[in-house]
Amino acid sequence: MRVAVIGLGVQGQKRRTVAGADLAATVDPVNPEAEYRRIEDVPLAAYDAALVCTPDEPKLAILDYLASHRKHALVEKPLIAAEDGAISALRDRARANSAVLYTAYNHRFEPHFVRMRDLLRSGRLGRIYRLRLFYGNGTARLVRNSAWRDEGVGVLPDLGSHLLDTVQFWLGAPPRAPFRVVSADRFENRAFDHVVLASAGPPSIELEMTLCSWRNDFKCDLLAEQGSAHIESLCKWGPTAFTVRDRKLPSGRPDEHSQTLVQPDPTWIAEYAHFKSLCEAGGPDNLDNDLWINRTLRDLAAEALAS
Repeated sequence: MRVAVIGLGVQGQKRRTVAGADLAATVDPVNPEAEYRRIEDVPLAAYDAALVCTPDEPKLAILDYLASHRKHALVEKPLIAAEDGAISALRDRARANSAVLYTAYNHRFEPHFVRMRDLLRSGRLGRIYRLRLFYGNGTARLVRNSAWRDEGVGVLPDLGSHLLDTVQFWLGAPPRAPFRVVSADRFENRAFDHVVLASAGPPSIELEMTLCSWRNDFKCDLLAEQGSAHIESLCKWGPTAFTVRDRKLPSGRPDEHSQTLVQPDPTWIAEYAHFKSLCEAGGPDNLDNDLWINRTLRDLAAEALAS
């Protein structure tokens, strides 16, 4: 498969490296490394798919162009629009033209995220009572110094989209109760740099995201009927640990099983391989997931800005 990388920022550079020998063209309106300034300038016969690594604003127009010309596309998260109809129309056009559009949520390929999904699917823990996720990094100053990143609702779509996708990945469907904003703060930035969300459930869910963590960190605590499960950190920040505790009845110290990984981040290569397999098989896409995330983020943004 021959791919064009659109946007040579941080994400685009990563995607270009992972694409390796598949790389057919690079596109960026300002980066002198790029061979083309617009995707429309790239000969259609030169590529089969595109990796779209642009800011949010031009994404829909680029994806519409690609879908209209039967080109597959992987696009960096989040895929957001003012109206759901823009995403659903794009989804329908891509499907009609047999073009696979896939929104990248690379944490789905984090080894411990896969283990958590498989554990929950197995039913071993029984009924899930509560799920708490924390995702923090220390990029508040970098974001504040960016002309386009420190605007709107800030960390909410940036890290919040990852957390919303993770909830759906693990639970297999959106939660029953809608999320609400518990707090939304601007500690250092013009846009929100710390947000806490909650869903009443069942299960009860709390999502906390921040740009003010200083040390990058991810934590998950899941409490269930037959035990609990916990994740500490991600491979890119390693070491990362996955712990399962089996409940003792009527009470007592649980049996504990823990696995710690120290390895380079495997998610980019795994996600690209998954995207290629989807293109070869003709799908499925994941745009229905984007519709739920878009709707949820839009409602939460309005709530946060009104508070």
